[in-house]
Amino acid sequence: MPVTGLPALQERIGYAFRDEGLLRLALTHPSLAHDCSGPVPPHNQRLEFLGDAVLQLVLTRELYDKFPTADEGPLTQARAQMVNRRTLASQGRRLGLGECLLLSRGEAIAGGREKVSALADAFEALVGAIYLDGGLEAARDFLRRQFRDAFGELEVIPSLENPKGELQELLQAKSPEAPQYRLESASGPDHERVFESAAYHAGQELGRGRGRSKKEAESEAASAALDNLRRQSAAPPAASPDPAGGPFPTPA
Repeated sequence: MPVTGLPALQERIGYAFRDEGLLRLALTHPSLAHDCSGPVPPHNQRLEFLGDAVLQLVLTRELYDKFPTADEGPLTQARAQMVNRRTLASQGRRLGLGECLLLSRGEAIAGGREKVSALADAFEALVGAIYLDGGLEAARDFLRRQFRDAFGELEVIPSLENPKGELQELLQAKSPEAPQYRLESASGPDHERVFESAAYHAGQELGRGRGRSKKEAESEAASAALDNLRRQSAAPPAASPDPAGGPFPTPA
């Protein structure tokens, strides 16, 4: 990314870096390593690891202070909703991180700037970069601003989403068969495993999701399935019936 692009991004995030190299690193996707024949260049995975910890700490403290009568269970679930991959990707998309990512040519052609995983990772890496550059207070101020936009002033504990339960209710309103979840892949080192799961119904794949646990990946797959089904419900009916005979058409 040209240097001229950094000031506009810093204005959007509301933080001016003393060391712009940290910001560049936060925006460097691991795919760039595939374009290099020599030593592998640094990329944002280490910053993502750090940013995830900072994010968890800051939001845990916010929830702890805001809701003194809430038990551990609701607080944990509320935090999980606030830091799931789709929520973090939405934060990254709103800040325009996708257009600033440094990607390999192949990843860019494959739509890497809009991938949930790339946007979520970049947002976490950005948090890590702000923490290293300005300390915990700077990172906390940034996160308070971002999550205030997404969740308001947190006067009430965030409503807990249950995409798997919602998907099951939606499907079983039309069919007695429950959705099934299949682990499609697992990648990464043991301490940073990434799982990909798919939601199926009547033999059809409805949506896929990724997460750092099988449970998170299944929840993301259910959310994707709900999005696909709602989008199809809003579309004009197809001219011919679904050849698979299931209650829903295969998502695009």
